[in-house]
Amino acid sequence: QVSLMESGGGSVQAGETLRLSCTASGFAFSNYVMSWVRQAPGKELEWIALITPRSDLTVYADSVKGRFTISRDDVKDMLYLHLNSLQTEDTAVYHCARDCDRNVCTYQGQGTQVTVSS
Repeated sequence: QVSLMESGGGSVQAGETLRLSCTASGFAFSNYVMSWVRQAPGKELEWIALITPRSDLTVYADSVKGRFTISRDDVKDMLYLHLNSLQTEDTAVYHCARDCDRNVCTYQGQGTQVTVSS
């Protein structure tokens, strides 16, 4: 079955950097568009980035464009998210996900917590 497992979250100061990783298994990872989504306390799930197979195309939400970078390794079945210039409003649980239609995804991992303090 589809399994997605995130790691790399933590508590940082505003302006710092984190790299999140997602280990995928149970499906042909290289064939799928993959996304990162996040959920801040008291808010709805927010789609923030996607990457197509072979990294042909990346798309970002306006809220993270220019600060976050999504990437993938289709040999290792890994998805990554580099978070630069973190802001307090980036505090959320971050999930890697598959089969997303806007803010609704069929598969997502348990998530990793990112906390940004000022």
